Amino acid sequence: MSKLTHLDEAGNARMVDVGEKHVTSRTAVAEGFIAMTPETLALALSGDAKKGDVLAAARIAGIMAAKKTSELIPLCHPLALSKASVDFTPSDDPAGLQIRAEVRVTGQTGVEMEALTAVSVAALTIYDMLKAVDRGMEIGGVRLVSKSGGRSGDYAARPRKTER
Repeated sequence: MSKLTHLDEAGNARMVDVGEKHVTSRTAVAEGFIAMTPETLALALSGDAKKGDVLAAARIAGIMAAKKTSELIPLCHPLALSKASVDFTPSDDPAGLQIRAEVRVTGQTGVEMEALTAVSVAALTIYDMLKAVDRGMEIGGVRLVSKSGGRSGDYAARPRKTER
């Protein structure tokens, strides 16, 4: 197992110095799923929820979260993102929404945390906007799907046994 980079020799937390790393194009894709009743899914897709257009609000929230990741996750570097997108795919079985975020930067550190944060906040926004009709929604399956660029190279997650 490799050494943890956010700890110094004495075990104190520190922000990693990326100053000597090469500037490269880096991309990360993350996904998650929010399960809900079929009726709640129909409401989310209609754009007529009491609080407004659920998917539009969740998309904006996810993009904003990607941009603010360094303010939310300790020791993350602030990054000037070149792309942040959040997309939704409805599912009937199980009923819910697959959430997918893609984030890009040209820089000295990766954007995995930004993509994961975008998915998480988009899911939380969906929950917030629909909780009045379905408090039983479940958020899960948040994971890194792929990343490219940087010294550690590319990564692609194995497909899940039961892909949504």
